[in-house]
Amino acid sequence: MCDYSLHGVASRPAKVGDKLITTEFSSTLTRGFSAVDEPNAAVCLLPGTELAFDAEVERQHAWLQTLFFDRKRWNTGHKVGRFCQINLDNPTTHHDAVEFPDGRIVLLTRLRAGQRATVLQLPAAARALPGSKTQDFTGRPVHAR
Repeated sequence: MCDYSLHGVASRPAKVGDKLITTEFSSTLTRGFSAVDEPNAAVCLLPGTELAFDAEVERQHAWLQTLFFDRKRWNTGHKVGRFCQINLDNPTTHHDAVEFPDGRIVLLTRLRAGQRATVLQLPAAARALPGSKTQDFTGRPVHAR
C-alpha cells in the first residue's frame, strides 16, 4: 500500500528482491520507497513486508537537521524492519511506517532520504477455513470458499 499523499504518484506493488531507496517524490510532502532503477515511481508495500537495509536506518527531522544533526541521535541501530501502517483511523495523516526489532515504529516519511533496502519477504496471504471470515493485512474481509 502507498500512503495517501502518494496517490498522485505513479506506483507499482513491491516484489521479493526489489532494491528500494527512500525517496522524496516531487509534488508531495512525503517520502516513500522507489525502486533504485525507477526513481519516479513509488513502490507500494503490504503490511508485514520484511526489509533489509544496507546500513543502520536513520531518521530525519528537517528543521533539526541543519541545527542539531547528530547521526547517532537519529540512528535507529537496526538494519532490518517490517513495513506496517499506523493511524488508519485518521485518513489525513501519514500511515506508512517501519517497525524495528525493538518494537519502535518510525513513519516512512521520517526516514532520511537516500537509504537503500531490499525486500526480503512479502506477507503470507491470509488463509481462512471454509465458511469462516477473517481479515487480510489490509483489513478487508476475506471469505473462504
